[in-house]
Amino acid sequence: MTQITFKNNPIHLLGTEVSEGQQAPDFKVLDNNLNEVDLSQFEGQKKLISVVPSIDTGVCDQQTRKFNEEASQEDGVVLTISADLPFAQKRWCASNGLDNVITLSDHKDLSFGKNYGVVMEELRLLARSVFVLDKDNKVVYKELVSEGTDYPNFEAALEAYRNI
Repeated sequence: MTQITFKNNPIHLLGTEVSEGQQAPDFKVLDNNLNEVDLSQFEGQKKLISVVPSIDTGVCDQQTRKFNEEASQEDGVVLTISADLPFAQKRWCASNGLDNVITLSDHKDLSFGKNYGVVMEELRLLARSVFVLDKDNKVVYKELVSEGTDYPNFEAALEAYRNI
């Protein structure tokens, strides 16, 4: 299991680590209206999954904005997943005037986090990470950011997304 830190403190990750080249595991999360969402709802689309600890923090805010701005011209979907409550995600989108951002909450069951190996045990938050899936849900890119307060490698993730 990959070792990460958050504010320089060692963090234990729970769940099954996902690797490039494997089929992406399914998950069940909630949208901003409390509707259950799973991977099959994005069938046939390439996906950039941006995982953030909490949408209301500076680094997470910038990560969400950057991926949505840069990838919006592509034929695919950008999902932002966190353990924030759906209400907080909805409020963040509204207060920032972002109508096309798809935020999904893993708060209820941590289904995404456990299935992708990104649950930070000590914080019950998701570790900052990025997954790019092709139209057949094969993982073509993965980054688990080693220090949770750092930015992901935007360019590498976007290049993988664009080149599917």
